[in-house]
Amino acid sequence: MYVWGRLARTMATASRRGPYMVGSESRLAFRCLPTDIDFNLHLNNARYMMLADLGRIDIFLRVGLIALARRQGWAPMIGGLQSVYVREIRLWRRFEVVSSIETWEGTQVIGRHRFVLDNGETAALIMTTGGVYDRPGRRFVDIDEVVAALGHSGKPRPPTEAELTFMASHRNLREQAKQS
Repeated sequence: MYVWGRLARTMATASRRGPYMVGSESRLAFRCLPTDIDFNLHLNNARYMMLADLGRIDIFLRVGLIALARRQGWAPMIGGLQSVYVREIRLWRRFEVVSSIETWEGTQVIGRHRFVLDNGETAALIMTTGGVYDRPGRRFVDIDEVVAALGHSGKPRPPTEAELTFMASHRNLREQAKQS
């Protein structure tokens, strides 16, 4: 089941968090609910992905991408992700999803979602790659074009070694999937 109530809350409160600027963070607070857990009584691995979705949606709303995408016929899409779990998030535990746009290259954006426990420890980290698909043009839009259309002029920082490794791994796995 998708997190519809949490999505509605994220959308309804996005403007209170102010505009998102690249380099800043989106912080969304949650509690691990009975609908979030698996038989180990901790946050289900699929729920991490859904909550990371909310972090991305918060950023997209606050930067103006959702409105722009609707006008242009664009669709923000996730291309892939890598996750690592360090600490469990047990039933009823409070935590935050701290999301950010890290950098971009060509048509690919690198995002990060850190799951932070109420004591400050990182429970999980998810790195994502995604892009903006131009449905009428049947192409992925260069991110510099998206940034300009949003009225910003920022340039991305160079990808870190970890991000370059992730992007290469993603490309290789994508090629494998296409060959299957």
